[in-house]
Amino acid sequence: MRKTEFKRLLSLDAFRGFTIAAMILVNFPGSWSHVYPPLLHAEWNGLTPTDLIFPFFIFIVGVSIALAYTKLIQKGVSKRRMHGKILFRSVKIFAVGLLLNYIHHFKLSELRYAGVLQRIAIVFLVCSLFFLHSRWICQLITGAGLLVLYWLAMTLIPTPGYQSAMLEPGVNLAAWIDSQLLPGRLWQGTWDPEGILSTVPALGTCIMGMLTGKIILSDISQDRKVIWLFILGFAASALGYIWSWDFPLNKNLWTSSYVLITGGLAMVTLAAGIHLIDTLKYYKFARIGIVYGVNAITVYVLADLFAFLFYQLPIAGTGLNEHFVSLADDSFFSHKFLSMVYALLFIGINYAPAYWLYRKKIYIKL
Repeated sequence: MRKTEFKRLLSLDAFRGFTIAAMILVNFPGSWSHVYPPLLHAEWNGLTPTDLIFPFFIFIVGVSIALAYTKLIQKGVSKRRMHGKILFRSVKIFAVGLLLNYIHHFKLSELRYAGVLQRIAIVFLVCSLFFLHSRWICQLITGAGLLVLYWLAMTLIPTPGYQSAMLEPGVNLAAWIDSQLLPGRLWQGTWDPEGILSTVPALGTCIMGMLTGKIILSDISQDRKVIWLFILGFAASALGYIWSWDFPLNKNLWTSSYVLITGGLAMVTLAAGIHLIDTLKYYKFARIGIVYGVNAITVYVLADLFAFLFYQLPIAGTGLNEHFVSLADDSFFSHKFLSMVYALLFIGINYAPAYWLYRKKIYIKL
């Protein structure tokens, strides 16, 4: 393998950080009764800006895998040693996800074993090991194969209890598998958006990130890398749009068309970031994202812990969040606007510890 000179890709840190900030924005409004539609997930089929956030982060995990482990391989670090660290990190992320689910109920019977961090842990584990033991062409074929097989399974295998394949909420092959095999509480009662079968195409999202990392590590010029990422991202999104005519865009099912469109948009977004931040040196624009990005999962966990306090803190008989939104009753601001302002202020609250860690050059890897 030809050695590559590594420089930290600040655009990737910024992309990761802005993605986490967006995740906090949509996860912690002042009131779930008052939220602007773009800050909500699509009810079922379709795509809103909020539906881009999770796949963007999974994509970034893939890019990071390619950059980090290529560097370690070239340094001569043994794969056996990397295996242990990959497994340990995956277990830590999964365990933290379980802990965050537990503190919302404090009942093992109400524990949700699926979740955002749990899916990240599984995808990271599988894709990291796959990256260490495969070439890019194998990754491309496997990623495409997973999406095609998932499409065929979801659209051709009859949903148990029905005469044909179904793609309705709670009535589809993925939901049936969750109800049969997934222990604990399911997010939607009979199915979970981070369930077992829908994690398979999420691997495809991560593989798209790994292949993007391959392009970033190539010997071509920075400008050509940006052009290729724009072209391939647009092509993937276009193919995903065409595929959605048969297999609709659906975040809950993580459909194959959803993988291609969101992965393509992630490639285009990263390409723009590379051009603006790493080539044109617009660091001031990226500073907030970088501060969040170097400790992304730590900030996500802190936000969940802070929310447990802020949403429970009683003021005038209600939680702090509801009290803040109720200020709209005596002002010309709408409830939705103040709900969004609360979420933006909450992003700022989480920025404080993130900035302290950044200034101290403390990088916590769960």
